[in-house]
Amino acid sequence: MKTSEIREMSREDIIIKIAELQDELFDLRMQKATAALEKPHKIKEIKKTIARMKTILTEMTSEGGNK
Repeated sequence: MKTSEIREMSREDIIIKIAELQDELFDLRMQKATAALEKPHKIKEIKKTIARMKTILTEMTSEGGNK
């Protein structure tokens, strides 16, 4: 997911999407532990997306506090 797409989302949508991605990341880690993971690059991709979303969420929060 691109940064511009995330910035267009509302805070609630971002929080919901982060929760969904964390669940997906958990599932991928379980697959990795049982040697059933087909696409190992997905773990890194999801972790980066979660970090990107959390960063933008923090920016939104700090911008709201300054106004």
